[in-house]
Amino acid sequence: MADNYDDDISLTDYTLGQDQLEKIENILTKDLVDSGVHSVLLIDMAGNIIAKGDSGRYEHDLYSLAALASANFAAVDTMAKIVGEDEFSLLFHKGENESIHFSKVHSEFLLITIFGKEISLGLLRLKVAEAIEKIKSVWSL
Repeated sequence: MADNYDDDISLTDYTLGQDQLEKIENILTKDLVDSGVHSVLLIDMAGNIIAKGDSGRYEHDLYSLAALASANFAAVDTMAKIVGEDEFSLLFHKGENESIHFSKVHSEFLLITIFGKEISLGLLRLKVAEAIEKIKSVWSL
């Protein structure tokens, strides 16, 4: 390994240091997982996981989910343009036992939450909005 190794992660025009990553993961855990979310991912538009939080009670293939979520969001973004919208900034899929909520954090990033019946969509949307603002302040987006 080279002596000048830099352990900061470069993301397009943004750099995320270890301290910032820990702060973001702390926000995901305290604001979302502790509120009843099963899993939460901050991903880039290519489907790479930037940060995550998990309750530990559920087994999800988060890497496959991240890749598929970015493709899903890109498809929906194209549909928005077809119907004359600039974008649909959030996306929601309701399941019988678990649901998935996607929210754009910035043009480059998505926040994906997986949650069950124990948390309402309204409360989730409020918590996600609060978490996104905190993430933006840490990341200076």
